[in-house]
Amino acid sequence: MKYLIVNADDFGASSGINRGILETHQRGILTSTSLMVNMPAALEAIELSRAFPKLGIGLHVNFTGESEGPVVDIADSDACRVELARQFDRFVALTERLPSHLDSHHHVHRRANLLPLFVDLAARYRLPLREHSRVKYFKRFYAQWDDDTHLDWISPENLVRLLDAGLTQEFTELGCHPGYVDPEFHSIYNLEREAELQTLCDPMVREWLTASNVTLVNFGDVGNLAETISA
Repeated sequence: MKYLIVNADDFGASSGINRGILETHQRGILTSTSLMVNMPAALEAIELSRAFPKLGIGLHVNFTGESEGPVVDIADSDACRVELARQFDRFVALTERLPSHLDSHHHVHRRANLLPLFVDLAARYRLPLREHSRVKYFKRFYAQWDDDTHLDWISPENLVRLLDAGLTQEFTELGCHPGYVDPEFHSIYNLEREAELQTLCDPMVREWLTASNVTLVNFGDVGNLAETISA
């Protein structure tokens, strides 16, 4: 048996992204999302998510922002430590719970000066940190490279092909970015979000998962499942 977490980044970035993420959870295979607490639609995201108790919600730490520019100087480790704590505390205050996991916008936690900050926070609260837990991060479901868009790469057929080759461990996180385009939200990844949404809601993908004995879970399920596997 293999377990798949389908996690959408950017929850709270805009109303269209919120709507797309929740639709993908309702109609498709999405099980988890990561909230940006300092984006315009964060409060809306939290309020709407209350109707979906099975949706896992983690913290998508946002240091780099989008079109409005960076939130903090990512070369300044001390300033980033303060901002990381601020965003974590805001998540807890707004949701009244700990995040299910930690990750970061534009993967800033991979930077050598920032990784120790994230590792320390994750260890303190015993939370999975993307790429630093027993859950393998699968990052290939993304439609932009070489300054061009490749929608065929995020088609249902190619997603199944990618998963068939990539699900090599017990627990895997499929990173994704479904959503609807908002005119007021400026991002280089726009129409691709709607294509991802359609793929993640395509019945053939769910049928393949069932036929391949892949069970959809969220980060909150991993601890108990891991204990069962180890027993």
